[in-house]
Amino acid sequence: MTPFGYSRAQDVADAVRRGGEAGTMYLGGGTNLVDLMRETIERPTMLVDVTGLSRDITETPDGGLRIGAAARNTALAEDRRVRTRYPVLTRAIVAGASAQIRNMATVGGNLLQRTRCGYFYDDDGSRCNKRAPGQGCDAIEGFNRNHAILGASSACVAVHPSDMCVALAALDAVVHLESSAGPRVLRFTDFHRLPGDHPQIETMLQPGELITAIELPPLPFARRSTYRKVRDRSSYAFALVSVAAAIEIENGRVGAVRIALGGVAHKPWRASKAEAALRGQPANAASFAAAAEAELADARPLKDNGFKIALAKRAIVAVLETLA
Repeated sequence: MTPFGYSRAQDVADAVRRGGEAGTMYLGGGTNLVDLMRETIERPTMLVDVTGLSRDITETPDGGLRIGAAARNTALAEDRRVRTRYPVLTRAIVAGASAQIRNMATVGGNLLQRTRCGYFYDDDGSRCNKRAPGQGCDAIEGFNRNHAILGASSACVAVHPSDMCVALAALDAVVHLESSAGPRVLRFTDFHRLPGDHPQIETMLQPGELITAIELPPLPFARRSTYRKVRDRSSYAFALVSVAAAIEIENGRVGAVRIALGGVAHKPWRASKAEAALRGQPANAASFAAAAEAELADARPLKDNGFKIALAKRAIVAVLETLA
């Protein structure tokens, strides 16, 4: 591990001032960053601890929730308002990690998880454009069972590992940011990037910019929401495919609907084509299957992960049938 310094931010302004310095990274729960430092993939010279900043989960004037970026995943999952108004989020967090990790991990840090691609972690002979831009991607011709079927590029086929982020994408969340230039707000679906030619740039964060909060809008129909994670084993494991969905049914037909997928792309994948195909349609298996077909029509499998296409379709249908 590369030697580094450590300081604890006193408030947001202090964190932003320190975070703007070269070689500095923000430290939340450290459940991913510390691993990356051990593997010398990340080499910060200074860590700024932001876990002392806002952990509050508060009501917004319009009836939504504002979640401090330093809130622990456990606290968010157990919050009564989240469990009743946005059950999909609680279920995604609980599916995402062991209790010990949830007790340490922060909401802001969860957004910044890096891929669990084996080639990304293996710097002893494996090529990875995330780790060394321009080097190549060994996953494309290598073992790629867990990799992307949507939104990939010739530079990277890795997937985003978070479960919580899939639920946030479905819930139309927004991300509050702070930097020396002042505050700004991003739609959650715009926060993460597809790989394109620069897969090493994973988010829209600017240098030194700090996540301060996540905001959930009021979505009354999100009370009818859930999360399903399909994985190789029922214990702690990353998703092969996951589905977060919320649906409103009026007179037997689909009204408002939100769907996002995990385990299939470089970012949490908002299933906008499936949503468009569903609105106004009968809330039945045939409509759900047609929507799943529409969303996966552009899927491009690799040699080992073609099964994900059928798996994602079946998971979408199963989740929507459960909610209906």
